[in-house]
Order: sequence, then C-alpha cells, then structure tokens
Amino acid sequence: MEVTDAGRLTGAAVDHIDADPSLPGEERRQSLETVREDPAEALAHLIDPFDLVTQVPGAELAQASWSSEELTDYDPDAEWDAAEWDLADDADGEG
Repeated sequence: MEVTDAGRLTGAAVDHIDADPSLPGEERRQSLETVREDPAEALAHLIDPFDLVTQVPGAELAQASWSSEELTDYDPDAEWDAAEWDLADDADGEG
C-alpha cells in the first residue's frame, strides 16, 4: 500500500490511541511516540490484521508484521516486473 498523507495517517492513529481507555499511561506514551516516528506503526494501530483475514475461507492468521520504507524512485506508470521483486518463481507458479 502507499501512504499518501502521512500526517493524516499519524493523526488518525494518535486519535485512536487517545480514545482507548484501556491503555495504561506508560503504554499510551510509548504508543504515541512510535506512531509519530513510523507510518507502519501508525497503520498497525488502526488496522487489526486478524480482522482482515477472519472472513477469508481457508485462511487463518498465524503471524502479522508491518514495515515501511520510503520509495524515492517509485513510478506508478512503470511496467511491473516480478523478477525485479524476486517473485519470478511465484509468477511462474513454481514458488
């Protein structure tokens, strides 16, 4: 996914944390600090991976993780190449 407005994403995560009465003070402080530093952390506070897969037949969430990176040379109009992303075997159905 692409974060098109990191400020809005972070703001929504901060609002979500502030509205959670179950968070103890220190955990709240740490959560606010991490969402302000990393868009992936902000996303993780807004989207529950379990909720994404509970209705998918034949799938069960075993583990979830979030990471982010800035793409400086991203071209949305460029042709996608599976080999460039080391997915060539998957694209061929062999992976």
